[in-house]
Amino acid sequence: MGVGVVPGRVLAPVRQMTAAVQEPPFPGGSPAQGTLESQSQRIKDAAKAVQADLRSRAATASGEAKNILSATALMATDPMLVTSAIKLLSSPDGARTPERAVWEAGSGVAEMLSGLGGYMAERVSDILDVRARIVCELRGEPAPGIPYSEQPFILVAEDLAPADTATLDPRKVLALVTASGGPQSHTAILARALGLPAVVAAPGVQEIPDGQPVYVDGAVGIVNSSPGEEQQRAAESWAASASSLKAFSGSGRTADGFSVPLLANVGSAADAALAAVACAEGVGLLRTEFCFLNRDTEPTIADQVEAYGGVFEAFPGRKVVVRTLDAGADKPLPFLSNLDEPNPALGVRGYRAHAGFPGVLERQLQAIATAAASHTAEVWVMAPMISTAEEAAEFASLCLGLGLATPGVMVEVPSAALTASSVLGEVDFASIGTNDLTQYAMAADRQLGSLAALNDPWQPAVLQLVRLTVEGAAAAGAADGKPKSVGVCGEAAADPALAVVLVGLGITTLSMSARALGPVSAVLSSVTVAQARELAAVALRAPTAAAARSAVRSALPLLSELGL
Repeated sequence: MGVGVVPGRVLAPVRQMTAAVQEPPFPGGSPAQGTLESQSQRIKDAAKAVQADLRSRAATASGEAKNILSATALMATDPMLVTSAIKLLSSPDGARTPERAVWEAGSGVAEMLSGLGGYMAERVSDILDVRARIVCELRGEPAPGIPYSEQPFILVAEDLAPADTATLDPRKVLALVTASGGPQSHTAILARALGLPAVVAAPGVQEIPDGQPVYVDGAVGIVNSSPGEEQQRAAESWAASASSLKAFSGSGRTADGFSVPLLANVGSAADAALAAVACAEGVGLLRTEFCFLNRDTEPTIADQVEAYGGVFEAFPGRKVVVRTLDAGADKPLPFLSNLDEPNPALGVRGYRAHAGFPGVLERQLQAIATAAASHTAEVWVMAPMISTAEEAAEFASLCLGLGLATPGVMVEVPSAALTASSVLGEVDFASIGTNDLTQYAMAADRQLGSLAALNDPWQPAVLQLVRLTVEGAAAAGAADGKPKSVGVCGEAAADPALAVVLVGLGITTLSMSARALGPVSAVLSSVTVAQARELAAVALRAPTAAAARSAVRSALPLLSELGL
């Protein structure tokens, strides 16, 4: 058993991820006299080659995959990694080959990131992936990656690097299973975006031999290497129901006609175009990092106007919620991050960067306002990592001063949920980022498979924070006579069962990957608002996340019928 993160039932042969790059030996020879400079240059050239390859992959990817690949590309030439490796070439305890120097430098950086915890610890798998790619480049070997197979298969790995997950071919890879990782890890997020059934935190799966038929149920986390006829039928039934699942009609509603707009999370104009084709009712989260990642300098206002305009154009007359730059922590930028922070996950990220790097936020808001003026999209703007009512008021003032009439905040810090009536008294709306809210509420790194049970949006504490946010919004709206909407744009919105609970708690809109629109719509349309509220009460009373999930799922038989 593991943790199910993307529903679906698949029975297919396993292919294990290709073997990890072997550690270069030490001692492994030393550079010839007078060649230290050339060996240093080899490391620099290899790092640049790896960065170029990752940037090339990013250019053909979209959405979250594009963002993650771009961020990983920046790590390839990170001065900490490259400079440390070059120093090791002439270390007093013995000269290293370039391959060995890169290997040890990567280990050192990974150890440091792991010690920092939180978001920085999430980057450990990225830096180790970059290390392996640079070593392979130095050796003249192909980089590690997805195994080749002429037949479709279930991919099994310890974990997947973003560069691999982002370039999976869903026509060949039918499901993902990893021994580590958590429900909010990059692997899980990208699996949802690709619509691939997935199970994470499943220990022992790497012992399954290549070619062994395995049954995977991504809804409940089952991985069975000895499937029987019943599971064969379940897989066949899911394949039939998945192919017949109706596409989203463009109108999210409960069985009694209560409107629940279903919006899309997007990261570029290309994403927005696909979401529009999928009939999303608008954009609930535009990640503006796509404009800033993979750059050494801040994009110009003109560059940003063009980028945002492409998204607004895809949704004429519809709501588009823009999140201002969420830099820092796992998304460090050379011109907008303090790389010396002892704990970046709790440091200067999101809105907090505004004080230390004045002008960047104002220029971004100016670009959003300029782009909005040229299109008919209903543009709302929200700031990430808001912790206090004072910060919310400051942000609202900046927006209104530039003609952006609907300012809002992300609720991902527990303090914002606990003081929602004050925070929302300063703005017009809130959107709950369940990924970060869960991580911060439970003090659980979302990348760690060992903490997957804690890092679960079904946790009673997280659901209580959602309830408090909704109640705070109602109080703020009653105080100033202006209703305050509360949406959810985290991964929780893509879980059809949890979507019902969120609606029952009073969430007004749900935003998700375009692929999740159909399943979420189908399940929502099977319950009335009263039933959703009853199920929300059941989830709130549950003593554990597992109990909450089980109780709600058992009351929604359509989930089983559709393999969700």
